[in-house]
Amino acid sequence: MSIQSINPQGAYSIRDAIFEDQTRILEIYAEGIQSGDATFTAEIPTWEEWDGTYLPDCRMVAEQHGDVIGWAALKPASPRPVYRGVTDLSIYVDASVRSRGIGRRLLEALIRTSEAQGVWTIRAHMFPENDISIRLHHSTGFRTIGTCERAGKMEIGPRRGMWRDVVLMERRSILVGID
Repeated sequence: MSIQSINPQGAYSIRDAIFEDQTRILEIYAEGIQSGDATFTAEIPTWEEWDGTYLPDCRMVAEQHGDVIGWAALKPASPRPVYRGVTDLSIYVDASVRSRGIGRRLLEALIRTSEAQGVWTIRAHMFPENDISIRLHHSTGFRTIGTCERAGKMEIGPRRGMWRDVVLMERRSILVGID
């Protein structure tokens, strides 16, 4: 799948992630880890770890001028067959191109791809301070389920040692899992 999008800063495309994207995917992920506002994860995974975590058919990248500038991917929420259509979302956009609609286009493309793969629920977890991400998710059909207070303690970044709350959001498909 490839989708062409135009924004004031130039053209970018959304496409399925491929093996050759691994370096940029991990660099963008590392940037999110270092920010202290994207994840509890403290270490950059190896490509093998990342690749083994996410569903092969539910990985998208945004590309501009031949450079990956963002990625979104889904992982299974549970290994149990009854939850085969329930996934957890990761989405990261390079800091240099944020707030240009790239995250929204990535998420919209991933939603379409996920429904074609039989996914009926996408869950997202984020820090309440990440209001841009919360607004992005609401704008693409996610609803807030609740907040886990003091869900974990930061191990890295400017908030190291601080307890953090996590907002839980979900998007139910209107096409899959409606019977």
